[in-house]
Amino acid sequence: MAKEYVDMNTPVIEMRNIVKKFGDFVANDGINLTVHKGEIHAILGENGAGKSTLMNQLYGLLKPTSGDILVNGKKIEMNNPRDAIDAGIGMVHQHFMLIQPFTVTENIVLGTEPQKGIKLDMATARKNVVEISERYGLSIDPDAKIEDISVGMQQRVEILKALYRGADILILDEPTSSLTPQEIVELIAIMHNLVKDGKSIIIITHKLKEIKESADFCTIIRLGKYIGTVDVDDVDENDLASMMVGRKVSFKVDKQEQTPGEVVLDVKDLHCKDYRDVEIVKGLNLQVRRGEIVGIAGIDGNGQTELVEVITGLRKGVSGQVLVNGVDVFNKPPRFGFEHGVSSIPADRQKHGLVLDFSIEDNLILQNYEEDPFSKKSVLQRDPIFQHATESIENYDIRPPKSEKRPAGTLSGGNQQKVIIAREVQNDKDLLIAVNPTRGLDVGAIEYVHKYIVDQRNKGKAVLLVSFELDEIMSLSDIIDVIFDGQIVSSIPGKEADENTLGLMMAGGGKSQ
Repeated sequence: MAKEYVDMNTPVIEMRNIVKKFGDFVANDGINLTVHKGEIHAILGENGAGKSTLMNQLYGLLKPTSGDILVNGKKIEMNNPRDAIDAGIGMVHQHFMLIQPFTVTENIVLGTEPQKGIKLDMATARKNVVEISERYGLSIDPDAKIEDISVGMQQRVEILKALYRGADILILDEPTSSLTPQEIVELIAIMHNLVKDGKSIIIITHKLKEIKESADFCTIIRLGKYIGTVDVDDVDENDLASMMVGRKVSFKVDKQEQTPGEVVLDVKDLHCKDYRDVEIVKGLNLQVRRGEIVGIAGIDGNGQTELVEVITGLRKGVSGQVLVNGVDVFNKPPRFGFEHGVSSIPADRQKHGLVLDFSIEDNLILQNYEEDPFSKKSVLQRDPIFQHATESIENYDIRPPKSEKRPAGTLSGGNQQKVIIAREVQNDKDLLIAVNPTRGLDVGAIEYVHKYIVDQRNKGKAVLLVSFELDEIMSLSDIIDVIFDGQIVSSIPGKEADENTLGLMMAGGGKSQ
């Protein structure tokens, strides 16, 4: 922990009685936040609680309806991000703002490139980037292209961008939502290096374990209102969860034993290549039965993404079979798989899960808009579509309520995920493929999603779960298949699994079938 570096004199950030309204909707209702130098301060709240809205005001992306923002004791009008940057504030967004074909160095210095005469001095830029990265333990290749590096490394680039521009206060929006467990450990170490150097960090998060491991203080927001600020050492995860959602949260998945039925998904000798045209799935075999959850555990990059994309028709495989209820969907369009029993919660909700400019009600019927009662004689029936959306928003706790007509892109990341889950569960297909289904969700929503996944299994559906959260894999899965180097190398009953054994198998040790 970093508390020895906390300066309890003038706060570096004060947000006083912040109110933010969007029409009649109050996103922030009198919120207070105080952050001191050398402090890691967590902002905790449910999806749609107003966390990102609050931080977007601190960074100048939004203007408060009322309230004051002070930086180092001085009141500042945050009219745009330039005002925030000039005040020493940098923000790393949940969805990175990087140019994929550019190098690490080019992305970091973009807009602030050093010049030698009338030419850009990229040699000096590269030298400066290397010096900053070494100073804070942000080891990264300055010449690598963004499209060729991992999500964790891309996040380091975003942090370096802020540091390069002189940020003393860093806002990290859901910084671990797309990271592997090892990358999360590395990020926490980086944050501690930064506060040792006198930086201050605000993290927007819903992950209680990571708050306990990284933060000094935590401010809790519920339904747009300020609940309180606590010393993290004085509370446990259950305390934080209860404050966040306003009730006791169960961390245990209630799942009864049951006998699985016939095979629904049967993947045979599957081979496919990645975007580099390199074989990444190498003769993989996999089965999922009715009434069974099969979890795929593995380190990112071992073929699980490509496996799911081939099953769902988003990627062409090289060879093999993908049978769903005996019908081969291999290299067939996504619609063919859907019509033969495949539904999926995709890894990238914005790219593959939603049409962000479409309303919530239209996103909820993307795959069955031609069916009764949503369409008659090829004409969309708006009343049934609206009613379906109203019920889904209530049943799946999509926030804000009564938001049927809002574009899906205006929702928080967690609520976008809820829209997808509502749609795919209600599609009622024989096979549900769930890829990181609780990524970006708070503990209350995670509890809710896990219940729905188990309900699908209990109704006799086959569920293929791909997750980088080992706790999720172990608590939900009836069978855990470990993927390594494009193959299933181990298969064990979920109730017999432990984190150490799985970790060894995921690294290529203890192979068995």
